Amino acid sequence: MRTIYNDKHALHQGKFEMFRGQLVPCFEVPDRADFVLRELQQRKLGAIDGPQDFADSAIARVHAQRYIDFLAHAWDEWVALDPANAQRDAIPSYWPIRSFRSDVLPASFPARMGLFSYDAGSPLTSGTWVAARAGACCALTAVQHVLAGERAAFALTRPPGHHAGADFFGGYCFLNNAAIAAQALRDAGLAKVAVLDVDYHHGNGTQAIFYERADVFFASVHGDPHTEYPYYLGYADERGAGAGQGCNLNLPLARGTGFAPWRAALGQALQAIAAFGADALVVSLGVDTFEGDPISGFGLRSADYLRVGEDIAAAGLPTVFVFEGGYAVAEVGVNAVNVLEGFGQRCG
Repeated sequence: MRTIYNDKHALHQGKFEMFRGQLVPCFEVPDRADFVLRELQQRKLGAIDGPQDFADSAIARVHAQRYIDFLAHAWDEWVALDPANAQRDAIPSYWPIRSFRSDVLPASFPARMGLFSYDAGSPLTSGTWVAARAGACCALTAVQHVLAGERAAFALTRPPGHHAGADFFGGYCFLNNAAIAAQALRDAGLAKVAVLDVDYHHGNGTQAIFYERADVFFASVHGDPHTEYPYYLGYADERGAGAGQGCNLNLPLARGTGFAPWRAALGQALQAIAAFGADALVVSLGVDTFEGDPISGFGLRSADYLRVGEDIAAAGLPTVFVFEGGYAVAEVGVNAVNVLEGFGQRCG
């Protein structure tokens, strides 16, 4: 399997995040991608390339232009407020909830930062835009390889993407790589595309982007939002709206769920994708379902990820994998690459 690696990912390296009332060192760190890369190199699973460059218009197929403009210039604006800001990350502190207006673009940078975010756990750094944009290009490059006839390709990038919506960041995510990949597949002429999210945390951004569309099916197996981040989306009764009614499937599971029931839910998601008639599949590959993950709560073990890859391969679809979460850093490489190896073994 070909891997498209974002060699600019380490430019995004937050110092602290707000976690349960205090500033703590970031869980989302460059070592996450580096461990996966090292494991891929050791197992020699396929070619490892850099991304092609794509115009921002490809990103704008998913994300609002004013949001893209904000991300592209946010760091310069942050430092312009106070030169000392160059030594500290930007973290939002205001949000326009419920009856507040969101149609007006404030002149104040802190106000705009709140407008385009939903949590205080996603620090924006000097290299965030460059790293996130290169990640989107990784996803788009992986799509090109699949469209050219390769069975699968893997976009190895960070920051992750599935929590980012059309015009907001959060959950460590700034550009939604999986959604960008799915849209690119549609723009290339595929009639129906499915996104399968196996991260511990619900892909709220991906759901929101496609919720009213009948051409992209979103299926997610994740921690129950009654108790797990992102809390406000991911419930089983969210089935899509308008033209997208019936094209959204959430399978929330209780904290502590082990592999057998988790795998059964994965099977349910794959059956729904087959019934939808998808022409291609995008997988939001989070491995924070691992039993040792510090901010998650499922019980999957490293060997289980081989079975995950096999089950996804059995769908028989051209597949783009996009790296998402996984914060047990020492094990993240083994777990992510096990999925890819299991997929490749099933494909023969």
